[in-house]
Amino acid sequence: MKSSVAVLVALALALVAGAAIAASASPALLHAADLVAPLGTLWVNAIRMTVIPLVVSLLITGIASTRNLSSIGRMGGRTLAIFVAQLIATALIVMPAAVAVFAMLPATGSIRAPLPEGAAAAAGQITAAEPGAGFANWLTSLVPQNPIAAAATGAMLPLVVFTILLALAITQSPAASRERLVGFFEALCDAMLQLVRWVVALAPVGVFALILPLAARGAAGLAGGVGLYIAIYSIGCIVTVLLLYPAAAIAGGVPVRQFARAALPGQLIAFSTSSSIAALPGLVEGADRDLQIDSSVSGFVLPLAVSVFKPAAPVTWTVGSLFVARFYGIPLHLPELAIIAFASVFLVFISPGIPRGGFLVLAPLFIAIGLPVEGIGILIAVDAIPDIFATLLNATGDLLATVLVARAMRTTPA
Repeated sequence: MKSSVAVLVALALALVAGAAIAASASPALLHAADLVAPLGTLWVNAIRMTVIPLVVSLLITGIASTRNLSSIGRMGGRTLAIFVAQLIATALIVMPAAVAVFAMLPATGSIRAPLPEGAAAAAGQITAAEPGAGFANWLTSLVPQNPIAAAATGAMLPLVVFTILLALAITQSPAASRERLVGFFEALCDAMLQLVRWVVALAPVGVFALILPLAARGAAGLAGGVGLYIAIYSIGCIVTVLLLYPAAAIAGGVPVRQFARAALPGQLIAFSTSSSIAALPGLVEGADRDLQIDSSVSGFVLPLAVSVFKPAAPVTWTVGSLFVARFYGIPLHLPELAIIAFASVFLVFISPGIPRGGFLVLAPLFIAIGLPVEGIGILIAVDAIPDIFATLLNATGDLLATVLVARAMRTTPA
């Protein structure tokens, strides 16, 4: 059995078994499901321990092996342009579709609807943390005081900035020094990819252990208005993911089946771990093995994408805003919808690289369009399942961006 098939079987078994446990409402079975969770945590930790050295080695080999700085500049410019274009295209599709779906639903008509458990506390945390999430703070955090500390704390964007600067410095080093450094990081990258293959071989066990407790306990949150939000959000992400396959064929020149085969390893890890960063090794493998994308492109675009690019942002911000507006009975008109669409494209890049960082940026948006900031607490309280599908979309969008950049670099003369 192929590894991807084995992971899909494990995922299906975990979902079915979890749903059965949830339906039984047996405390003993719920406890048994929780007992396997540490195995999933160990597997996720094993993936994440490869990410930092893999990101650093990929960026340095991808940039430093290209001595032509103008080529690096062109690739960086095309990458950012494709990120923005992909977000705009998603927003143009998601916004009218989401508005139409919510328009078909009966209004709650009451601002006194009960909040989900934990929503009030989550909203309090967001409002307390909001002042530190401004643009100036984000800008000054880009250059790390200590890159080792940034790596240790998982501050990916500052680490990426430092690594890019280091790679550019290596390109200007004497030939002997450059060859030794590039050779070292190429060897490190090869070793990390081999380690990743060993970890991914354990994916069926890890995926089953991660999904079973979530499925067993998550079913309880699928009732009522909150369940409706989860369903709309999840379906929106799935539909958007499906649209990325023909986009890869039309705009990227990659057949749908080939793109699907390349995306699957990263998608499975993303779905299981709710972490785009953790999906990076699987995305790198798919880009190199199945798509034969030049390592100088995949090594530059993918680490940057998982650090700053959030293709799910238009779905997250649009569906979340419309749901909160419906929850509190507050109408949103065309000017407010335009603000949401603009923010989901351009403000996503300044989301702090911390847990719930995207929600910190969502707070000033809610204030601007007249929604209560407390409503963000609802989105946080029920975020476990939506985050799974958002990460699936993010990982797929990251690979699509890499495909588009690779084609742009091939077709555009130097």
